[in-house]
Amino acid sequence: MRKVIDFLLYDWLGVEGLTSRERFAEHSRETFDGVLDTCGRIAAEQFAPNNRQADVQEPRLDGDTVVLPRCAYETARAYVESGMLAAAQDYEMGGMQLPCSLQMAANSLFWKAGVGLGGAPMLTTANANLLMVHGTSVQKSVFALNEFSGRWFGTMCLSEPQAGSSISDITTRAVPDGPGHTDDRLGPRYRLYGNKMWISNGDHEISENIVHLVLAKTPDSDGALPAGTKGVSLFIVPKKLVDANGGLTGERNDVAVAGLNHKLGCRGIPNTLLNFGEGRFPVAGTAGAVGYLVANPGDGLRCMFHMMNEARIAVGVAAASIGYAGYEASLVYARARRQGRPVGPAGKDPASPQIPIIEHADVKRMLLAQKVYVEGSLALGLFCARLVDEQRTGNPTDSADATALLEVLTPIVKSWPSRWCLEANSLAIQIHGGYGYTRDFPVEQYWRDNRLNMIHEGTHGIQALDLLGRKVGADGGRAFQTLLAKFKSVSEGAAAFPELSRFGVALREAAADLVRSTAQGSSGGSPSEVLANATPYLEAFGHVVMAWIWLDLARAAQQQLLTDHLTENEARLRGVVRAAGYFYDYELPQVRAWLTPFEERNATFREMQDSWY
Repeated sequence: MRKVIDFLLYDWLGVEGLTSRERFAEHSRETFDGVLDTCGRIAAEQFAPNNRQADVQEPRLDGDTVVLPRCAYETARAYVESGMLAAAQDYEMGGMQLPCSLQMAANSLFWKAGVGLGGAPMLTTANANLLMVHGTSVQKSVFALNEFSGRWFGTMCLSEPQAGSSISDITTRAVPDGPGHTDDRLGPRYRLYGNKMWISNGDHEISENIVHLVLAKTPDSDGALPAGTKGVSLFIVPKKLVDANGGLTGERNDVAVAGLNHKLGCRGIPNTLLNFGEGRFPVAGTAGAVGYLVANPGDGLRCMFHMMNEARIAVGVAAASIGYAGYEASLVYARARRQGRPVGPAGKDPASPQIPIIEHADVKRMLLAQKVYVEGSLALGLFCARLVDEQRTGNPTDSADATALLEVLTPIVKSWPSRWCLEANSLAIQIHGGYGYTRDFPVEQYWRDNRLNMIHEGTHGIQALDLLGRKVGADGGRAFQTLLAKFKSVSEGAAAFPELSRFGVALREAAADLVRSTAQGSSGGSPSEVLANATPYLEAFGHVVMAWIWLDLARAAQQQLLTDHLTENEARLRGVVRAAGYFYDYELPQVRAWLTPFEERNATFREMQDSWY
């Protein structure tokens, strides 16, 4: 995987060129490699050996305390000591001022080695990054800085048992708090009452404190909660109360664990139900969890989406990383496992030796599909992280283009890897045969760990609604047009390579088909008619995006094959070109099947009646 990361970062994305920018001027290829080497070593020494233990020793609740296996503490501390929590932050914040693309690549090494052990750091970084954008100076210095240092960890608290993903239906309420002993320099103080569900790392003893970012509604003058999302605000609710200097007051906030969710995978990360303000831990003798307003009342969803959009890139890279773990395991097994004989006369002699299963055509098919799914997904994730770098440090024009591309690609970078790297993990089980269905090999755990990624941070269907209902037509379709320009540039560039020219033609045709279908399927119908087939549209859109990604990867590989005659690189580069060929011959043709019901506004789903099931 490391060689693939190097190819993507340096040969394809040109990340080394970022060192010419002021923010990254103290870095070089050597420092970037040093970060990747260190993270790879920690992942191999601390995460990988503990991955199975974290899976079989699930978190348990002992009274009010969530108990984790010892390895969860060890790996969390190892990650903190790596410095990656604050890797992209300013030097003054204890960071390394690394590009987002480097940070995401380094994290992929941890997620591949043990994603069930790496959730707390990911959420903590995203939590602190949100506060760096929307928090006050005191909130940054107290909460964000302590999270970046690893002294405290963070969560996001959105979902509720009765609301699920429907944020407009949350009922957690926040009322202004009267004078008390808690420090109001931390922000306008409120008391929160309600229940939150599906909170990863909602409680543990790994860090000194836990910083919950909680969505809640503030009642109107009549005490009623406003309808919709406009009344949703965001609050910092620490597990243990703190002062404006970042010190712990010694008092626990009124936040209680109501239970644990027992998950299919990612079991090293405790997933909790939290009760806010039930009175189990009253503050100053009064029930109600003390929280501090972030930004302005009603800004909660806008603020939280800053965290969620960043998390969605991370989910895509994590899905690719777990898929990659299964792919590597498949290669090892397929090269070692001997079964059957060659097709043809040579294989008819029962006394002849059996061959490694990697020599069978159907196993090659499954391995090639895995390669396409996981390496393509990793490329897409790092490309989006590179867009974040451009957004933050590029010139105004490039920054604006990066922002537009991120808008339309965020649903894809979250959904496509989650969908297809899960399929890669399923193929890993298939390649292992009956052994893959046992715990003797790790591939069954990889599948279970990866299954979450189509659900959390916005389900697959929600990404489809976001893409079709918001992103494609936003700002007059500017983001979509920016992406189409990228398709055009890469397809035209492919003409310079005879081996790739037919792929360039196929990409232009697929892009034109997508444009026609988008216009036809979106115009003239009611929202319910248009959005009924949003998920097939998402699948088609994602495959066209990946056709563009794979063609650009093949172009970069082909260019190197012309100029780089090092034999150690040749096999890898030829593998990239052949993987692109697989995608265009076997995957891209599926686009038409997905677009047809969308552009025809097929009514099968919409008109299906409950009783007919």
